[in-house]
Amino acid sequence: MPKMTFIERDGTPKEVEAPLGLSVLEIAHKNGVDIEGACEGSLACSTCHVVVEPDWYGKLVDATEDEEDMLDLAFDLQETSRLGCQIIITEELDGLVVRLPAGTRNAGG
Repeated sequence: MPKMTFIERDGTPKEVEAPLGLSVLEIAHKNGVDIEGACEGSLACSTCHVVVEPDWYGKLVDATEDEEDMLDLAFDLQETSRLGCQIIITEELDGLVVRLPAGTRNAGG
């Protein structure tokens, strides 16, 4: 089973199982990681914003224009920011490390 690591807001790493085909957002929710995902992965918010560790960023599928538009609304946007709902776990992403941003901004509320 592939694994991935979430770096919590306080800097604590949390390694979890990352089943193939699931999104980072889904994996976070299954493992009690504090990512909101207000729109439930429908690309209508930026509350599942994560910062991908630079070593992993190049291994991801490029962000779509819709994802880029939502990221523009994200709090604490970084060079390697992505939406967790858009990162789908593949064999190549076994070991993926993402950091939770300092906070989130939900344009809807």
